[in-house]
This record gives sequence, C-alpha cells and structure tokens, in this order.
Amino acid sequence: MKLSKRNFLKTAGIAGLIGSGTTLAASMMTAGVSAQGLSPITGDAGPITDDERRARIAKLQGLMQNAGIDALVLEPGSSMVYFTGIRWRRSERLTAAIIPATGEIGVVTPHFEEPSVRESLTIGGNVRVWNEHDNPFERVAGFLKDWGVSSGTVAIEETVRYFAVDGFGKALPAATLVSGREVTLGCRMYKTDHELALMQTANDVTMAAYRHVIPKIETGMTPGDVSGMMNDATRALGAQPLFALVLLNEASAYPHGTGQPQTVKEGGIVLMDCGCEVQGYESDISRTLVNGASSARQREVWETVRRGQQMVFEAATIGTPAGHVDDVVRRYYESLGYGPGYKTPGLSHRTGHGIGMDGHESVNLVHGEKTELRPGMCFSNEPGLYIFGEFGVRLEDCFYMTEAGPKWFSKPPDSLDDPAG
Repeated sequence: MKLSKRNFLKTAGIAGLIGSGTTLAASMMTAGVSAQGLSPITGDAGPITDDERRARIAKLQGLMQNAGIDALVLEPGSSMVYFTGIRWRRSERLTAAIIPATGEIGVVTPHFEEPSVRESLTIGGNVRVWNEHDNPFERVAGFLKDWGVSSGTVAIEETVRYFAVDGFGKALPAATLVSGREVTLGCRMYKTDHELALMQTANDVTMAAYRHVIPKIETGMTPGDVSGMMNDATRALGAQPLFALVLLNEASAYPHGTGQPQTVKEGGIVLMDCGCEVQGYESDISRTLVNGASSARQREVWETVRRGQQMVFEAATIGTPAGHVDDVVRRYYESLGYGPGYKTPGLSHRTGHGIGMDGHESVNLVHGEKTELRPGMCFSNEPGLYIFGEFGVRLEDCFYMTEAGPKWFSKPPDSLDDPAG
C-alpha cells in the first residue's frame, strides 16, 4: 500500500472510531441524519476525455524524445490513470503500461485480468497477456524488442516497486534503466483548465461540508463523531470523501494526531484536515476552531498562522523557487520566537505540497526546493504552528499558479470566529 495521507488517515479514521467507543454502524446512522438538507453540487464535473489523454501522451512523447528516452514503463497508480485511463490495483501479479517515444502504447497484464483491465483502457493500445507460469517481464521486453529499442534507454515511473524494476532489468540486460520522474512531472505538474476545474469542484465540496458540519460540533463529541458528519456531508454533496482527520485539544499539536482518547471540550481546539475526490482530482483543506470561548493565546497563535498563510500566498510569484516560499514564512515565525527551523514550538513540517490526482504530489514548498513556480502548478498552503503539550493551529488552503500569480481554490478564513467563511 502506498504510504499517503489518504491511506494513513483511512486507517487512522477507523482506529479513531474504535478507540472512541463509537461503533461503525452507529456512526453511519448519525452521519445520515447530519447530512440532511444537502444535495450534490458536482453535476457539471465531467471526466477526463480520451482526447485529453491522447494529448497527454503526445506531450509525454515529446518530452521523452528531447530527453533521449525510448520508452516509459508504468505500474498501476495515478500516473497510469493519467496517461491511459487504466484504473487497476497493484499486486504481486504485474500489470504494466509501456509508452514508447513514438507510436501506440502497450499493456501487459495477467490473462484472466485482461477483460477487466480493458474496461478502463479507452485510448486503444496493444494488450499482451501472461499466464501464471510465464515471466511477465519478458512480455514487457517483447514490446521493446518489437519497437527496436531493447538496447535503448527505458525510463521507470518513480513509484514503480523494486521487484518490478529488478525484473525489467533482468529481462532487458542491454537496456539502460533511468528514472521517469522528469518526464512524468513535466506533464502532471502543470494542470490544464479542465483539471483545475475538477479540483475547484472538489474544494467547493469540502468547503460546503465544513460550513454544514462546523456549527454542529458539540461538547463531548469524539473525533469519529465529527469525521463521520464530515464524510457523510461530502457524499451528500456528490464527492467521494478521502480523509477527515479530527484532532482535539492537545492532540492538535501533533500534525497527524495521537492514539489517546479525545473529546470536544469547552474552550478546546478542534483541528480538522479533510479532503475529497471529484473525477479523480483531490481537495485538501484544514480548519482550526475553538469550541466555545477562545483564550487570548489561542487567538494569538491562530492570527499568526493566518498571517503566515497570507505571506506564503504573497511570496508565490511566477519564477520564484518553491523553496523560497517556505523560507519566507519560516523567517517570520522565527522573528516571533518560534523554531528555529523545524523545532517546536513552531512549524514542524514543510509549508506545502503539490496536489492534483494525488493528495501529495511533487514538488513541495520546502526549504531547498529550486523548482521555479510556473502556471498550472498547484499547492497546499499550510504553515501551521504546533506547541507540544498545549495545542496546534493549522489553516490549509490550496492555490494554483496563473500567469498573473497565485489564485486560491478555497478562500482562507478571516477570523477565528468564522472558520468556514
């Protein structure tokens, strides 16, 4: 399983229900009531078309030719969906897509999986199958031999597992294997208008769910109670919930939470980190609020994070190295006595990450990242502050780069008293 926020929080969410004493059935019944009055808002979100995928492959092949790459090999995952439409799972049985620098793609899959794999392969492609006693890597090598590039340069998509890389190397002893990161990022890092529209819809859903759920949070609720309401609201609004992390009181100081029991308390912090998927594209938004009256210290930290988030947005200009954005907010925090660097009290993680089909994509807003910001890039903006033993504050909104600079997918809150806007 890929270690990602989606998988981590899916597991953490189930554990939270168990640890809180809330049964899954009870949570589902409560959630059904909590989403009353909501209706889908995703009706205009059309899927990525076959023509769009063909254009992606054409762009990829141009990048491959410029880089001297003869073929790119992919395993199931977001890059395979991005280029081919194939939605499949990774297992010990190899399914792979091979994209040549010129010509039609090839697909290798187990014989008994072929009909299922073809269901989502909508752009053509030559499918070759293997049986249980066969070597699937020889099928991949067969494509490359037929294309006359078995001794050429073969790029491997960066998330492909080692056993597959090892198998490709043994089946293609004359080939040079290299990372495919630069050519895949050269496509995926720059979102089209359609991709941005799908991400905007996902963000609109998450914000609508926040506006619906936050007023319903009450003293005594568990993280499972709150996340259940959020997930059900997301479904009612027409999207697929991916994660709904709820951190209460001291647990909010630890960015991915704690296993200790938590309940909503009067005057306590409620930190929510939630996201959904619309046609394969994701949102990721965090809000921090106080249940009841807030203290002066809570307000001070919240306002500092709000200012830090705005500084990130202002620093994200076309041509600026992504790492500079992290440096700007970290210097501001250090001027107030936080840190230095990743030390706490302070900002213990990067300022932001890329986002698109995956909740976390390259590149990141992190110290030392030299990639320059360009139109079509999308990022989270989440310069939280965490005080171990007390509480944490995280405000997270995503933005995308335009020729004129950054533009918000979701508008940050102006006040702790109105966290959902």
